[in-house]
Amino acid sequence: MAPSQKPQIGEPLWWLERLYEELEQRRKYAETMRCYYAGDPPLSDITEKARTAFRRLLKQARSNYTGLVVDATAERLQVDGVRIGDAEVGDPEAWRIWQANGLDADSDLILTEAVKVGRSFMLVAPNPRDPGTPLVTAEDCTQALVAYVPGSRRERAAGLKVWADDWTGNLMATVYLPGGLYKYEAPQPQKGLRTKPKWAPRKVENEAWPAPNPLKVVPLIEMQNRPDLLGGCMSEIEDVLDIQDRINKTLIDRMMAQEFAAFRQRWMTGYEVPTDESGQPIEPFKAAVDRLWVIEDENVKVGEFQATDIGPYLRAVEADVKDMAARTRTPSQYLLGAMVNISGDALKAAESGLVSKVKQRQRPFGEAIEEVVRLYLQAAGDDRDLSALEVIWHNPEFRTEGELVDALLKMSTLGVPHEALWERWGASQTEIAQWREQRDQAADRIMGGDIASLYGPKPAIAEAEDGDSI
Repeated sequence: MAPSQKPQIGEPLWWLERLYEELEQRRKYAETMRCYYAGDPPLSDITEKARTAFRRLLKQARSNYTGLVVDATAERLQVDGVRIGDAEVGDPEAWRIWQANGLDADSDLILTEAVKVGRSFMLVAPNPRDPGTPLVTAEDCTQALVAYVPGSRRERAAGLKVWADDWTGNLMATVYLPGGLYKYEAPQPQKGLRTKPKWAPRKVENEAWPAPNPLKVVPLIEMQNRPDLLGGCMSEIEDVLDIQDRINKTLIDRMMAQEFAAFRQRWMTGYEVPTDESGQPIEPFKAAVDRLWVIEDENVKVGEFQATDIGPYLRAVEADVKDMAARTRTPSQYLLGAMVNISGDALKAAESGLVSKVKQRQRPFGEAIEEVVRLYLQAAGDDRDLSALEVIWHNPEFRTEGELVDALLKMSTLGVPHEALWERWGASQTEIAQWREQRDQAADRIMGGDIASLYGPKPAIAEAEDGDSI
């Protein structure tokens, strides 16, 4: 295709230009959410004349309740394993590949990013060094994008990853299509100029162009937070940014009052102000904690004005924080830090909204993770039926150990399998597999006539000095 020729719909370069433009628009949204999460929102609007003088106060007046909202949700999203079909425990092979790619830790980053900015991505690729352990990487929403088939929110039509190469400074891009992987590069556009990158095919040593796609599907999977039916998604804090701005504005007003109106101003009547030789008044009194005023004229009266009450500012902030807690279903004690002599039932009721929200977020995240597991097992040559996958999530509900044990004992009387009880207890899938193996071994010994197995392991038998056992 000639450089001046416009790419046709569906061609790799057409996908690249279209998705890159959409990616540029999404970056602004992600940057805004990250600023609020980090406690660095835009400074409140004040007059330009006052901005320089009050810049220090403006920076000190920024709080970070939105960051707490994100962390309260993300910290309860923990993947414990993946179950295939009707298996009682998580699949060991799926978990092996998961751990081999460091997803024990990276899954927390992926889920936190999705909660924070609305979406994150996972990329599956074959591993030429170890075909049995495909590669899975976490991708940032400012560098990756997925387009879906019209009318579908799940069937991926194309994917894009763009990044800046640290060595050359050029933009690198890879377009993921079911029929191949198309790699491009372009010089970075100059800052301040709205020019589009001039893409050219990027050759990789010992690799064909386009590179083959052995998975036959777009290997880039999107993790969506709060998805809608039109394919969009949103950050957990998008609809409470105004509340955060309101809190910051109130904090600015409070700090202004503390800085300029908290010191009690004094007044004086019946006093004749002395003047210098030129007739200019002389300041006779200076207010300070280590200075005492002495006035000999008994007709002089001294008084003071009331200092500004900052109580209304504090109550206004508390009201806004409670508003944010209600909107985000975040327990108010998380945001206010106030929890005194609260009972277990009251604590459970206070966190019920957050627990329900987390379970709701788990469902779309779980679908994406299941697709990732399905792809990397297929890439590893797994020929099992992978249509029925289920993500095993850690229980997002916090309970005391006594409450949990009591609940599990009651569930056991209803015939709930041990594996399900262990999972509710919070044991990892590896621990559950070990416990089940130990239980089965004990059962085999009992069936073989070793009744002592019912009472735990046998004590070591010491040998007497004369050779007889004791």
